[in-house]
Amino acid sequence: MIEVRNISKSFNGSVVLNNISAKFERGKTNLIIGQSGSGKTVLLKTIVGLFKPDNGDIYYDNINFTRLNTKEKKNIRKQIGMIFQGGALFDSCTVEENVKYPLDMFTDKSYEEKIEIVNYCLKRVNLINTNKMYPSQLSGGMIKRVAIARAIVLNPSYLFCDEPTTGLDPKTAGLIDALIKEITIEYNTTTIINTHDMNSVLEIGDKVIFINRGTKSWEGTKEEILNSDNDELNNFVFAAKIFQKFFPNKNIV
Repeated sequence: MIEVRNISKSFNGSVVLNNISAKFERGKTNLIIGQSGSGKTVLLKTIVGLFKPDNGDIYYDNINFTRLNTKEKKNIRKQIGMIFQGGALFDSCTVEENVKYPLDMFTDKSYEEKIEIVNYCLKRVNLINTNKMYPSQLSGGMIKRVAIARAIVLNPSYLFCDEPTTGLDPKTAGLIDALIKEITIEYNTTTIINTHDMNSVLEIGDKVIFINRGTKSWEGTKEEILNSDNDELNNFVFAAKIFQKFFPNKNIV
């Protein structure tokens, strides 16, 4: 489980996160939603440690991550898998080299051991026999699956996904959502997904947190979200669903 307590963050005097507290449960898909500029991406990056909060604390399974030194934080980071919005693959590296990268960085396993793990992870995301391919040879959906394989190569306890279905057609986006959900259950990870995709919310949103103007405005399940009496949430959900109905391959800005 990951817990944030009273997190605040400002940039150049402008408040982006204001006193946010939330719990993200293990073995479940925890989604953060909100309009562009609402603070959801800053919240995700603060939880993962890319930003330091001005106030508040972040706990990884009761360990106060915020108060750890650099070496202690590295031990936590070894347990983190991260899926970036565009995949963030190294263009000059093969699929195999991209997936192997965390093993090179954080382990002293032999080359043979690393390749065995890489092949298992690629099989897990249905990318057999792609080892020697380069990102330029892959479709958008394949790039996201390579990113997932890389994220799980260290058998993470915590999985962070930043807009994992952005730029994908609805069918491929659904496959990526299902894969993330399966891996969350299989690895028993604490999975946190930053998304604007209401299809993702309604398909895999075990727990949903709505961020509005830097504050936590609502939280609940995918079953509860359509019956909420929160006007700002309802406006967001309605606008998102209408937009995606007419422009399924575009992003909400």
